[in-house]
Parts: sequence; C-alpha cells; structure tokens
Amino acid sequence: MATEIYVPDARDGHLPVEPKSAYAAAVEEVPVSTPGSNGTSLPYPKHKRADGTISDFQIEDRLIDDVRKLKVAIIGTGLSGVIAASLLPAKVPGIQLTLFEKNADLGGTWYENSYPGVRCDVPATAYQSTFEPKTDWSDEFARGAEIRDYWQEIGRKYGVYEKTQFKTKVERADWDPSRSQWKLVVEKLDTNEIREEWFDFLVPAIGHFNAWKLPEYPGINDYKGFIRHSSNWDPSFDATGKTVAVIGNGASGIQVVPELQPIVKQLDHYARSPTWIAGSLGGRDRLPEPMPFSKEQLEDFKDPKKYLEYRKTLEETYWRRYGSVWKDGEENKNAREKFIDLMAKRLTDKPELLEQIIPAFSPHCRRLTPGPGYLEALTKPNVNFIRNPIKRFTETGIETEDGVHRPVDAVICSTGANVSFAPPFPIVSGDYDLSRDWKHDGKFGFPYSYLGLGVPGFPNLLFIYGPNSGAVAGTIPHAAEVQVTYIARLLRKVSRQGIATATPSRAATDDFVDYCDAFFPRTVFSENCSSWYNGGRAGARVHGVWPGSGAHVNFVRQDPRWEDWEWGCGEAKSMRS
Repeated sequence: MATEIYVPDARDGHLPVEPKSAYAAAVEEVPVSTPGSNGTSLPYPKHKRADGTISDFQIEDRLIDDVRKLKVAIIGTGLSGVIAASLLPAKVPGIQLTLFEKNADLGGTWYENSYPGVRCDVPATAYQSTFEPKTDWSDEFARGAEIRDYWQEIGRKYGVYEKTQFKTKVERADWDPSRSQWKLVVEKLDTNEIREEWFDFLVPAIGHFNAWKLPEYPGINDYKGFIRHSSNWDPSFDATGKTVAVIGNGASGIQVVPELQPIVKQLDHYARSPTWIAGSLGGRDRLPEPMPFSKEQLEDFKDPKKYLEYRKTLEETYWRRYGSVWKDGEENKNAREKFIDLMAKRLTDKPELLEQIIPAFSPHCRRLTPGPGYLEALTKPNVNFIRNPIKRFTETGIETEDGVHRPVDAVICSTGANVSFAPPFPIVSGDYDLSRDWKHDGKFGFPYSYLGLGVPGFPNLLFIYGPNSGAVAGTIPHAAEVQVTYIARLLRKVSRQGIATATPSRAATDDFVDYCDAFFPRTVFSENCSSWYNGGRAGARVHGVWPGSGAHVNFVRQDPRWEDWEWGCGEAKSMRS
C-alpha cells in the first residue's frame, strides 16, 4: 500500500508523523491564513518546482473580466486612421484613444489633394468601408471631394472628431522602457505650443503619400512664375489661357493633364519614364466622361441584400487579378497585348507617341493607372509630350538636356512623395530610429518589419498600412479593416492578461523578410522600373506591397501567430488571467 501525504493538524500534534511519498517531498509546508473548522489556521502545501524553487506567486485582487484601460495614440486621420478610430472602441473594451492630425480636418490624402481631376481609380462602391456603405455615390468613380466627405461623415458618426487633436503634428516618438510607454512630442501648429504626452501603444496610420516634395532641379528656386505641387494645390490658380508645364506622369499627373489641356494655351508635359495606361483596375473600363449610376441602380442599392450582391460581384474582379503579376505568365502577356492595343487606339491622332510611352518593363511593375482622357489629351495640338530630361529651371521656364528652353507661366509638379516608407518623424527605441534606419542607407537599410505591422526592438508599435502590408489585388479599405481587427485582437490580449509589452520576435521577422526575398523575384515587381513598390529605386527590395494576393494576406491576418510575438509583463507576475 502506497504511503499517503499527511498534513498534521494543530489538534493532533501528539500523533506520529507518517512517512511522505515522493509527491509529498516536493511540497513545501508553509503556514498560511487558511481558517480551520475551529478558527485556527492550517499550513497549506506549496509546490516545489522541478528546479527546486518555491513559487512566490501572489494573487491579484481583481475580477477576471477586468481589463486594463489602454491609452492608444493613432497618428493620422486618413482612411486607415478613421477606420481604426471607428472600430477599435467597439473591439477593445476600455480603450482610450487619442488621434493626432496635422491638418485641420479628417480625410488624409482625400483632404490634401484637391487638384483638377482628382478622383479614385477604383469604383466608389468598392472603395468604402464594409460597416458603413454609402448607397448614393454620384459617379461610379467618385471625385476626391465626395470621397473626402464620405470619410468625414463616418468620422462624425463614430465619434472620431471628438478624439482628434487637429492642427497637431507629432515631432517625435520615444520608447521609455522604464515606463513601458511611448513618449510623444507634439506641436500645436496654430500656437507653436510643444508638449509631451504618454501612451501605452503607438499606432501610426500615416499612409504612403503624405510627404509630398518638389523636385530638386537646379535653379528651381529662381523660377519667377507660379509653381505648385499637385498635392499642395492652390484653388485660386486659374490656368485659363496660360502656358503650363506638368512634370510627372504618375497617378496625379495623368489626372491633371486632361483637366488642364482644354483650357490652357499650351501644355508641356514632362515624363521621365514611360508608363502603362490600363482601361480599368477591375470592373468596367474608365471613360473620360462622367459615369453616373442609373436611377434603377440607385434604387436597387437601397436594398441591402441587392447592394451587397452588387458590391461582392464587383470586388470579385479585384480579388482575382493577381495572376498577372507573375513573370512571363500568360496573364501578364495578355495584359501587355491588351494595353498596347488600347493605347494605340487612344493615340490614333499621334501614333508616333506610342513608342515613347510604352515601357520595356511589364505591366504591374509600376502601379497601373487607367487614365481616361490622358492619352487623348497628348494628341491635341496644344500639348507637347517631352521625354528629354530636365536640365535646369530658369527665371522664365525650363531647359532640357538637349538645350531647348521652354518659357512657361506656371509649373505643376506631379512628382510624387517620399516613398521610402520611413516615417516623417523620428520613432526611436534604443539606438534605432525608424525615420533614419528604414532608409536605404540606415541600419536596417529597408523597412524591416513583421507583416508590415511591427518591428523587433520597438514594443507596442503597431502600423496600419505599413511596409509590405497592402496587396495589389483587393481594396484598400477592406485591407485596413482586416489590419485593425488584427490589432484589436492583440490589444485585447494585452489588456486582459496583464501584459505590459508586445513585440514581434526577430526570428519571426527574419522569416517574413526571407519569405519576401524569395517571393518577389518571381514577380514583375522586381523588374527594372522605379516605383513606390521599391522605394523609387529600380532593383531595390520590394516593400510597397504584400508578398501574395489580397486573399492570401487576409488569411494570414485572420489568426495571429502569438508565438511570433514576445510578451513582457512589466511589474506583473503573470500574463495569464
């Protein structure tokens, strides 16, 4: 018969002590205040661990469903910031949100860009939230002002305005390990007041294209005429009857040219690189003229079931177009033939331009742009399409490297923005600063991240639409919602389980980077073209898009791999609740 553990009682101290079993030998007998039936205390056995230590675990006196109220800062109130601020309060109990916005209102890109012709090249019914669908879009491809108004209306409905500090610029963010918090230095732009604020989590939602920049051509500061970046448009500027130069043939340049061409005296369009012009990114081809919905369609949209079916059918065309990114794939070859045929038809009046515009690189190496009316505008008598590189600016115009000087009254620079993905302000942890070290000459040398979401060594930092986070196939609002859901799951875990810090592990991050490095050489993204996919550096590592389709990235984000994260307890003794 096996011996049994026996714990003596104060009442029977005269009895002999029985021999202990092996299990009993691993139990430490310590007196605790456990009342016996006669009001006395019983010594309670304590567990001796395999290493011989005795746990000093202490019970926290709190309810199991109590949550830590996390202070979270969101930087930016564009599409991603508005989605995050709308959804997180419902998904993370007790969250305390503060948003910082350098502008005077919500909207991000759609607030800042008001140049002629600005609109989304994705149908408005797909470029919207799933939780607040708009049924009365004025056009299939909405103009920028209508998109801006839509996101601002969501901000009003979901209390985003009340949580936002407008005209407030984040100057820097520093991680303080002694407090397990982020210290933000912010400036109130209308008063120049500078102050510090502390947060448990930092969520940059600053987008890709908010740091516009003028080109750095020699003599540009000597030019005496009107000069403006398209992302910093002056609404009082009237181009009617003027000689105007438009520099750049990216998305904004392609939209500006057909808007200005009919009203200017002369338009000189400077294009450094050739580019593909697509009919559509999905759904129907874009047309130069308005594409309003019919009365019958708008009436059908009032029926939630019919509207959902319409949107799902449309979005299907976006989710299924990923096959054309593979090098030497049939879909990409077919796309090339289709686009050449489309572009040739649009350039019928100036067929000699086709050779100058068609790129050597494959479709999708750079982001495609539908550009309705753009090629047609290039064929007009008052438009010069100029591929010769710009040498310098003069007081009156622009001189190209072939020695030709062209006087102009105004210059519109559609020359893009900072596409390095490095934050526009220092984000510092230890010896690392992402605004410096994510650049090609920094310590990392590229935007090093785990799933475009977090960075090893940077606790409690969670990006929305960071590097490698957006898919070529799919839609931006849906992708942002999925990222916010991932972040909400992580924040709930932290707030419920007494966790102080959450940081992706270096091993998991290295695995993700290795996967990217093996994946992208198989795609046309790695061909010899300069785009925001590769930070504007042909041949550089691709960090602008996800290594896979929209469906692929959604699948990855559905179930977070908590084993890829490192969890810190701070002063807590346990992370379990």
